[in-house]
Amino acid sequence: MSLSFTKMHGLGNDFVVIDARQNDPALATDTIRHLCDRRFGIGCDQLVLLTVPTLDGADVHVRFFNPDGSEAGACGNASRCVAKFVGGTPTLQTAAGLLPTARDGDLFTIDMGVPRLDWQDVPLSQACDTLHLPLHDATACSMGNPHATIFGDASRAEALGAGLEQDALFPERANIGFAQILSPTHMRLRVWERGAGLTLACGSGACAAVVNAVRRGLTERTCTVTMDGGDLKITWRADGHVLMTGPAVTVFHGTTA
Repeated sequence: MSLSFTKMHGLGNDFVVIDARQNDPALATDTIRHLCDRRFGIGCDQLVLLTVPTLDGADVHVRFFNPDGSEAGACGNASRCVAKFVGGTPTLQTAAGLLPTARDGDLFTIDMGVPRLDWQDVPLSQACDTLHLPLHDATACSMGNPHATIFGDASRAEALGAGLEQDALFPERANIGFAQILSPTHMRLRVWERGAGLTLACGSGACAAVVNAVRRGLTERTCTVTMDGGDLKITWRADGHVLMTGPAVTVFHGTTA
């Protein structure tokens, strides 16, 4: 089956975008794994499938798939890429809800919605204070997908990420962020992503890290998050919505064999 695709990235977090609004190919899990493979396929951190929206107010339905074939509820960097791909200021329909977008030159802002802070919403496997988990004193929340942030040394991501992603406390696995607070308006972050491993940037992880840092009293509500691939600006507004601003880049267009 031949597929047209566009390769894009947000701060080095790269995606294969397939526009299926005219013809949905109904990709099998094995096909998704093959397309994401960096040696035998196109290669990406996530495959992004665009289909016709089913909710009023949405311009496009967006689904995010990890390299292992599992589906993610949200992806901030990919959402910026979709906004650029579609053009204008589209509202994205995702598993995490409707995500409005805005654009200022080469920068795209996604309203990532309101974080969910209850242990059942993350979700966790047992009742816990999500501000202080019994696991490396992490702080947890959901940004449409489960996140836990560990404050201290960001270099621990390689050593701890894989094991913590699959810890029994996270029944749906989790994205694990390792954040170092540099100032009240600046942090360093590395994220071990669920189903993808360590990536150059994670948009929803940056949102979660700022939310969790504010809850801990470590940063202000607007913060620059520096990741391996570059910087995002995150604002947790007073109304509860989290705004993420950063670039999106088109790399090339192609067709599979």
